[in-house]
Amino acid sequence: MFTGIIEEIGVVKSNSADYLFVQAQKVLRGSKEGDSIAVNGVCLTIISLPKEGFSVGVMPETLSRSNLGKLHHGDHVNLERAVTPDTRLGGHFVLGHVDDMGGVESITSVGTSSRIMHISAPQKLMPYMVEKGFVAVDGLSLTIVSVGGNFFTVSLVPYTLDHTTMRMKKPHDLVNLEVDILAKYVERLKGKINNELTPDFLREYGFAQ
Repeated sequence: MFTGIIEEIGVVKSNSADYLFVQAQKVLRGSKEGDSIAVNGVCLTIISLPKEGFSVGVMPETLSRSNLGKLHHGDHVNLERAVTPDTRLGGHFVLGHVDDMGGVESITSVGTSSRIMHISAPQKLMPYMVEKGFVAVDGLSLTIVSVGGNFFTVSLVPYTLDHTTMRMKKPHDLVNLEVDILAKYVERLKGKINNELTPDFLREYGFAQ
């Protein structure tokens, strides 16, 4: 599990159909083979740790649901190690299970240094998008500012722009999206309750004649 608080920007050194090698420094501290690490919000397993970075295995399902398959040598990626019992949960619960990709539609400057990013999203994800709710974009925990029929917007403050890949994004770029897991559970429970509240159930417990 992750928090969506990016620790480091890594640099892709090689990317094949099976493996991804990323140059990094900070996230190597305390890491070992077999550990989980989020690369652009995708939970992957470290399979080797040479001094200058780490390599992870990438499955076809991962490539089809995320932007990892589109990475090339020199591209930058957001990195976060899995949480530990003493980790401060500054973002929200991020599983690293990307739901789908969205597209950057526009980026608008606000004030002198902040930006508003307009992101289109698949229709299946829109029920989970709510104003002031959470969403993970390329692994980064962000608060949703507004929601439309097939899009949402997020605010990017200077610190976020300085410490993540968000400052490098431009229109038409694809971003990984993971909706808030709590919203998924609420929808699941709501559907279960609605299915169980049949006339027979209500009569059995005295709620209907």
